[in-house]
Amino acid sequence: MLLRIIILAGYIIISYFSHAVAVDEFIVTISDKDTGRIIFSELIKPGENITLTWRNSLFNLEVTETYIIRDTFFEQTGVTFHDPYGKPEPLIRAEEVDDFYHTGGPFKVAKMSRPFKSIVFRIGEVGNPVIRLKGKDINLKSQVGFGGVVIVEVKSPSVFK
Repeated sequence: MLLRIIILAGYIIISYFSHAVAVDEFIVTISDKDTGRIIFSELIKPGENITLTWRNSLFNLEVTETYIIRDTFFEQTGVTFHDPYGKPEPLIRAEEVDDFYHTGGPFKVAKMSRPFKSIVFRIGEVGNPVIRLKGKDINLKSQVGFGGVVIVEVKSPSVFK
């Protein structure tokens, strides 16, 4: 009987602390898809921003994608394809973004709400992709090289890991 009480108490304590940790912060990791090597891994509070910048070599546009960390996913809140030699980019509706990603030309979308469980980014020769997170700039090409793939994920922490 005493053993059952101890096991039940242990289960309650572990469940309490596991829930308490998961509510306040989440683990964001950036890893090399091919090797599994962790490039970045930190606890981050929901609502913090992630910015991905890169250059679209096909259209020679500077791209900025913005995300907010939600519970266990990323919410894309905006994207800009900027022509550094052209006029200001037109504002488009969030529903049009997929078409504009592929057809070229500068544009800007604000007030988006696109959820992503993970972000997969393939590294090109010219793009100079950088993720800005928690005040750190992570140059993805220097981490995995041309042709490499990085995966950005957000997960609930676990007291068992």
